[in-house]
Amino acid sequence: MAGIRDTVGKSKGRPHVSRRSLLVGATAAGGLAVAWSLWPRDYRPNLTAAPDEHIFNAFLKIGDDGHISAIVPQCEMGQGVTTLLPQIMADELGADWRTIAVESAPINPLYTNTLLVDEDSAVFTPRSGVPDFVSDVRSWARREWAVRHAVMLTANSSSVRMFEAPCRAAAAQARALLMMAAAKRWDADWEECDTQDGFVTHGKKRLRFGDVAAAAALLEPPAEPVYRASSSDPLYGKELTRLDLPAKIDGSANYAGDIRLPDMVFAAIRQGPLGATRLKSIDRKKGLASPGLLHVVTHDRWVATVARNWWAANRALDRFAPTFETEGTPISTDRIDKALKAALKDDGYRIASEGDVAGAMEARTKIAAEYVVAPALHAAIETRTATAAPDSGGLRVWVATQAPTQCRDAIAGATGLAPANVTLFPMMAGGSFDACLDHSVAVQAAIIALQVKRPIQLAWSRAEEIMRLPPRAPARAKLTATLNAAGGIDALVTRIAVPPTNHEVRERLFAGTPADIAQRAAAGSADAAAVAGAMGGAASGYAIPHMAVDHCPADIGLPTGRWRGNADSYTAFFTECFVDEMAARAGTDALSYRMAMLGNTPLLARCLLTATSLGGWEGGLSGTAQGLACHSMRGSHIALMATARQSERGLQVEQLVAVVDAGRLVNPTIARQQIEGGLIFGLAAAVGATTDYEGGVATARKLGQLGLPILSQTPQILVEFVDSDREPGGLGEIGVPVVAPAIANAMFAATGRRIRRIPLSAHPL
Repeated sequence: MAGIRDTVGKSKGRPHVSRRSLLVGATAAGGLAVAWSLWPRDYRPNLTAAPDEHIFNAFLKIGDDGHISAIVPQCEMGQGVTTLLPQIMADELGADWRTIAVESAPINPLYTNTLLVDEDSAVFTPRSGVPDFVSDVRSWARREWAVRHAVMLTANSSSVRMFEAPCRAAAAQARALLMMAAAKRWDADWEECDTQDGFVTHGKKRLRFGDVAAAAALLEPPAEPVYRASSSDPLYGKELTRLDLPAKIDGSANYAGDIRLPDMVFAAIRQGPLGATRLKSIDRKKGLASPGLLHVVTHDRWVATVARNWWAANRALDRFAPTFETEGTPISTDRIDKALKAALKDDGYRIASEGDVAGAMEARTKIAAEYVVAPALHAAIETRTATAAPDSGGLRVWVATQAPTQCRDAIAGATGLAPANVTLFPMMAGGSFDACLDHSVAVQAAIIALQVKRPIQLAWSRAEEIMRLPPRAPARAKLTATLNAAGGIDALVTRIAVPPTNHEVRERLFAGTPADIAQRAAAGSADAAAVAGAMGGAASGYAIPHMAVDHCPADIGLPTGRWRGNADSYTAFFTECFVDEMAARAGTDALSYRMAMLGNTPLLARCLLTATSLGGWEGGLSGTAQGLACHSMRGSHIALMATARQSERGLQVEQLVAVVDAGRLVNPTIARQQIEGGLIFGLAAAVGATTDYEGGVATARKLGQLGLPILSQTPQILVEFVDSDREPGGLGEIGVPVVAPAIANAMFAATGRRIRRIPLSAHPL
């Protein structure tokens, strides 16, 4: 919508938006503006409406029966976005919550996530297809490119932060139109009208939204939205029941694997080892004798079987016994470890610095520690699944995707179809954690459907998912510090050896490059996002006079991807464990040591003090089994106190106490769910969620082999939110980074041994 990008970061009371037909990218500078002004920028809603529905703008439709369809441009993957954005709109509209329905947005530049493009410019500004100068100019150029290419993305905990303002503006526009239509009937001044519980009101007069929707949709809204005065019973901030919850409980919610079409069949797939792999041969004679087999489809990189049920298709793959050939040295855990160690010794790239690090470390005693994290798997409950159906010269595809435009374009590129001939139906994801930024399954399903000329549903087996989805990158870090006379950190250099994951993702997402080629193309390049969260002043909030962060790109051969928490999931582990070690070295309580460095970050300091108060902090003394960690990201702050100890059953985490400042909360229940889910996800990553690699494939094949915590190992969890009027911060990721360091620090208090490895292990580096 017009003004979407201008509203980001403004207060809840006065976001800016223009008229219904909204111009995107109206601000530019110099000659570049002249050149780009020739590119059309007038984008209109492309929604479909039933005969009794009326389109008000890109975010709202209202029916004659009073139902309100809220258009959600983000992927619902458990984070509650299909409740949060409708709740914002319903509150501003003055709607009855019982009349709200949800629809997925079609591909349209009006739904571009420009906030995410700004925050992750290294990822979401592709190299190919963009003028060379674009990557080097101000952020507005990236945003212009993203809007014009409809870069609709769900990531970085950005849904509410990006779309609160445009959703409110859209609802305010619709509200004004409803009041105008009602005022005409009453011969009244529309600005004297109001809305409440699905009615337009004027004194004692009332009209249902549905009664005036048809007339209202034909009117022209005000040049600027007129926002609703504060309500006596606002929906914003209320613990409303999630709109997706009833269907998920009774099983009626549709995922990509629930789609059923006439004449549809089912496909299974087998792909080779990671790397530059090609299909070499299949045992066609034995395979074709498989019970229930209908088709076999071969590709340079995979083989798929088609049958009347998925089980028969998957069993047939065993009979075909595909063999693959891979160029170069096979990927293995040993090779990954050697590459990380070698990269850490190289010069690397200085990503950020403050103060005079070299001067502060010259001729001073240095203290250093090394940490390492293993690859981390997404392990979503729903394995990658897509349904595809040929459709009169085109293709229809049902798939969960966090980047629908790029998914559609990848399908078009692989099949030779025009993007306009690919109709994409974005589905809810049964968990994702950024796995749905990978579009391999959609492309494969499209190719198979066109070849067999009938609707097919392709589902990866759990083994395929573990082996093929690029994991969060493994990393190795060395932190070196000098201390002041009081034992505080005076200078800190953080060197992190890790692949440039975000450049790999960019190549796959925007150029459709195969994972192994993208990995090789990105190797050796500096990636600021790969070390995000490591700079104390910018992320964790520690005021250390002299700091530097170096990225040492590691060519590990293993394709890597984005993951819940991304780089912060390991940089917080490095920083928070090291700070704890320095506190112990100084003989200072870990809380006091941190507080001494948080003078410039009062919001994070408040979270830390509150968490230790709620959790009953005992000073971190030996035997207390308590550990701390705190972190800031995406506009939110969190402090965590963990209680953990060694038991006969191994590592036992007894309690997690988290205090979060995430600004205004649209729905406190969903906010709590996100933090609790993030803490459990962080716990899983701290104790498992990984695999070794041998011969180019993962050694794990099943969820039970990933070392994930079970219900009996789940700790007591206490989450407290700090009341705040700040702009909403991100909630989906903030719970993940602090768990592993807090547990590691608790284990030191319990046992006296430092753990510097994720999954948490006392094995020395």
